[in-house]
Amino acid sequence: MSSVTPRVETFPPTVKMALPWLENLSDSLGSSEPAVRLILSILVGYPFALIYRSFLFHQSATVIHLFHTFSGLALATFNFGSQIYHSAVCILVQFLMLRLMGRTVTAILSSFSFQMLYLLAGYYFTATEEYDIKWTMPHCVLTLKLIGLAFDYYDGGKEPAELSAQQKSAALPRVPSLLEVLGFSYFYGGFLVGPQFTLRSYQKLVAGELSDSPGKPPNSVVPAAKRFSLGFLCLVIFAIFSPHFQESYYLTDEYDAHPFWFRCLFIMIWAKIILYKYVCCWLIAEGVCILAGLGYNGMREGQHQWDACANVKVWLFETTPLFGGTIASFNINTNAWAARHVFKRLKFLGNKTLSHVSTLLFLTLWHGLHSGYLMCFSMEFFIITVERQYQALVRDSPMLSRLSNGPLLPLIYIIQQIIHWLFMGYALVPFCIFFYDKWLKVYFSVYFCGHVFFLVAYLIVPYLRKALVPKKERSSQKQD
Repeated sequence: MSSVTPRVETFPPTVKMALPWLENLSDSLGSSEPAVRLILSILVGYPFALIYRSFLFHQSATVIHLFHTFSGLALATFNFGSQIYHSAVCILVQFLMLRLMGRTVTAILSSFSFQMLYLLAGYYFTATEEYDIKWTMPHCVLTLKLIGLAFDYYDGGKEPAELSAQQKSAALPRVPSLLEVLGFSYFYGGFLVGPQFTLRSYQKLVAGELSDSPGKPPNSVVPAAKRFSLGFLCLVIFAIFSPHFQESYYLTDEYDAHPFWFRCLFIMIWAKIILYKYVCCWLIAEGVCILAGLGYNGMREGQHQWDACANVKVWLFETTPLFGGTIASFNINTNAWAARHVFKRLKFLGNKTLSHVSTLLFLTLWHGLHSGYLMCFSMEFFIITVERQYQALVRDSPMLSRLSNGPLLPLIYIIQQIIHWLFMGYALVPFCIFFYDKWLKVYFSVYFCGHVFFLVAYLIVPYLRKALVPKKERSSQKQD
């Protein structure tokens, strides 16, 4: 029996137009109709971006805002029907807070509380046994946008010397109009699956400033096509392999009947495949942003950069043997948002660990109310803590430093990569299965190997440091 009983939705049911061709397409692809709607909606961003480039680039800001608003609303209606009123309510309330409360701490706290409570209420009343593509999916993206909007407007009232470089680039010198907030919120390149971007970046897009050719549409067709191609490749990989690596298989007697090594191998491969679901959506959405110009990030080393909306660093994601490397390469804009608006603003606590834990707790709630999210982010914190200790150990030990740069490096890399992806999958299991009785069943089936491995690693690192790090190095570290 599940730990959470499915609820009858308190919100009105979603009303969407039945489309026979869409049902047939979903059946032929072996996918759910909401998933096909989502992918089609992300792809439609490309013709929208072409329309903007070809016909609207030199139009007034009002025309561009209206285009972004109605095109985004059309996509929202196609996916979620009548439930689009949730986003409209939150946008309107946020705009009124900015207008009526001004640049105050009260406005920030009110915005944060209202937007998060609305999102959590949505999670609570629409909870089911499985992950569903419903209105709360884009709403979690919108929640961060609107909370960030309150922070950026607040920062716009401070002296420049009080702001960091990031805060200066995002600070709003004036209260935005309702039409600006609507266009920013419903922009077709970021409404459904992200990425996160600031209102200042959106304003630069509308003003035609995000271009490598001043006064002209950006030369971004080729960079956009590259991200689209990479995203489409990831989509194909996911479509081919995901039917053979379903998380529902974890709960079957057949999975339990396999030997321990097979269960671990399944977790490792499943983790790699399941993450392509997110990677493909982010890459395709990034291509839309690049095509429109929002992805333009200035010039570095004599080259125009188009990575302002990058949500995944594909090469790092595929090659890093470190858990920290995967985190740094995955969901980049959301992590940057959390660092800018949660972690760094908790500086007054005077403790980085406490700020880190608070940030992870926020991200846990932002993802949802299931116990699996809490377990996943707890494991992330523990794994990263242990990994950093061992990185410091290798750096401080002459013997381990030589070993890590010697002829055994390829073998070390392979072993490290196996450990990396096995326990990455181990931590992701509760993230995808949600309920404690289900993810506990999976953890019992592999004897809590992830917890045991990292707990032992954590407990023995002081002894390894004592044995492998010269006394002089240990003494200098204690003084530091």
